[in-house]
Amino acid sequence: MNRNLSSLFSLMLLVIFSSACGGDDPTPQPPQKTPEELAIEALTGTGTQSWSIAGGGSVTRSGNTVTDLYQNFELILNSGSSRTYTSRNNNDLFDNSGNWSFAGTNFDKFTLTGNKPAAGREISFTQTGNNLRLEFNIPAPGARVFGVQAVAGSYVFNLVKD
Repeated sequence: MNRNLSSLFSLMLLVIFSSACGGDDPTPQPPQKTPEELAIEALTGTGTQSWSIAGGGSVTRSGNTVTDLYQNFELILNSGSSRTYTSRNNNDLFDNSGNWSFAGTNFDKFTLTGNKPAAGREISFTQTGNNLRLEFNIPAPGARVFGVQAVAGSYVFNLVKD
């Protein structure tokens, strides 16, 4: 009987230690996203995101409302390897298309390629829910479109996710 009891005790210990040694976590934690990945997601969603004035957006230049000049404005940002953008109804402030990239390592500003007044400017952004706020400044030198329309000023675009 002692021998049977000893075997039973050994078997119980083996079962206890086997279950205590674990194995795979039944609910593994997803890998943490980097600040850059989070910023890309804020701008482009899961790949391509369209932002527009329609649906409650607005535009100010140096504190004055100019939404009427951009009432059908749309900015489409793509997170692909080349990070492209398209703008529509931009009133010659933005190029129709090009590339975008982050300005610096804080990932709270980006720049757009092109030749229009907004190109090459650091554009600060804040994304909250379905809203994207863009802020940038165009200095007076070279701030005319086709030599006629003055576009110098501090801009705030409040865009809505399409």
